[in-house]
Amino acid sequence: MSHRADILMITYRSAGYLDLSLPRLLETLGERDRVWLWHNGDDEATLEALRPFLADDRVHRFHHSRENVRLREPTNWLWQESAATYVSKVDDDCRVSPGWLDTFAAAHEDNPELGVVGSWRHPESDFFPELAERKITSLAGGHRLMRNLWVQGSGYLLRRELVERHDGIREEESFTGYCIRIARAGAVNGFYFPFVREDHMDDPRSSYTLIRSDADLRERMPLSARANGVTTVADWTAQLEQSARVLQTASLDPRAYAGWRRRVTSARKRARRLVGRPARW
Repeated sequence: MSHRADILMITYRSAGYLDLSLPRLLETLGERDRVWLWHNGDDEATLEALRPFLADDRVHRFHHSRENVRLREPTNWLWQESAATYVSKVDDDCRVSPGWLDTFAAAHEDNPELGVVGSWRHPESDFFPELAERKITSLAGGHRLMRNLWVQGSGYLLRRELVERHDGIREEESFTGYCIRIARAGAVNGFYFPFVREDHMDDPRSSYTLIRSDADLRERMPLSARANGVTTVADWTAQLEQSARVLQTASLDPRAYAGWRRRVTSARKRARRLVGRPARW
């Protein structure tokens, strides 16, 4: 039997979320979909939460790295080892929506030009139709996409043939950079529209969040928050709000991202100016 999708979940100090994120992911699988698990580090609480799932027929492989190798190595492991039509990753702090795989796979099947189709992890208050409407496009099969050159690294569906064509994530390249690279080569990326939600539980606005205070944030510290020097819940929330605006306003011209980190930073600042808020980072 050929497999439709192989989905990676990387776990790291996530015992408080894992019993919500992993069962939800498993519930959304079809008969031809599988989950691959990679655990970073030796947090016993997370390993204990994982153990009951290792005998689940829907879990295809498990790898334990004693070192926290973060995201690139596990992602490339799945991409290189999988033989499925599509590959994906769902973060251990995210709850995908029922039907997300079927919806995204149908969009791909009807539109061979698609590269990465993503879930949307922001609340309704972060969506501004007047900003996003120019980026929303109709596709074959009645599908629609809010186009963007990159999507978040969770709850997406990527054609594996693109990995074969363009290789995996390179040294010093993020998933954002990878998305921009394949868009530059002609892939059409973006967020399925109307949005298919993914509940990002590390967003302080999620009803399932464990980040309710600045002390909680320091204890859990998401990678994106750490990279931008965030130290308070207020600043972390502002960063998430700004990220949503960037996605709705960023250029669709791949040539604009030759030095993509600088360009994305500039887009963040422009997004803040559009809503009259000063940039903090």
